[in-house]
Amino acid sequence: MCAAGLLPQHIRSLIMSRDIEQISAALHAYQDAFNNSSVEDSVILYTQDGVVMPQHSPSFVGIANVRKAHESFFEIIKFDVKFDIQEIVPISPEYAFARVNSAGTTVIEAHGQVAQANQMLFVFRKVGGEWKIARYCFSTTNPPSK
Repeated sequence: MCAAGLLPQHIRSLIMSRDIEQISAALHAYQDAFNNSSVEDSVILYTQDGVVMPQHSPSFVGIANVRKAHESFFEIIKFDVKFDIQEIVPISPEYAFARVNSAGTTVIEAHGQVAQANQMLFVFRKVGGEWKIARYCFSTTNPPSK
């Protein structure tokens, strides 16, 4: 049993509530970083061994590659999206996951403005008392192009 399991239920609930608030704040910061095309504000939210798993693309593994992924995203795409957090589930004192939907618009150099909608899964890890994105994957919820 982990040390957290030895705490009274009301203390565990309080800790879990704080964890959920901190993860929610990190998700909103990530949304803002995307809408501001900020590589720095995006990358700072990741663990050093973070992984981005975009749809139709190989994974970007490690912080240097996570940076490259965001640089390439923001170079060709301008985002105006809103995150809708569906659930945040702490699964241990060090790990949690979040399921998020996003909707809005993107402006893609080659295609102009398009409606954007994604479903996203985040795995968070607590590092130095802060919740960081350890894994992030997403896929569109828009219907396929005809």
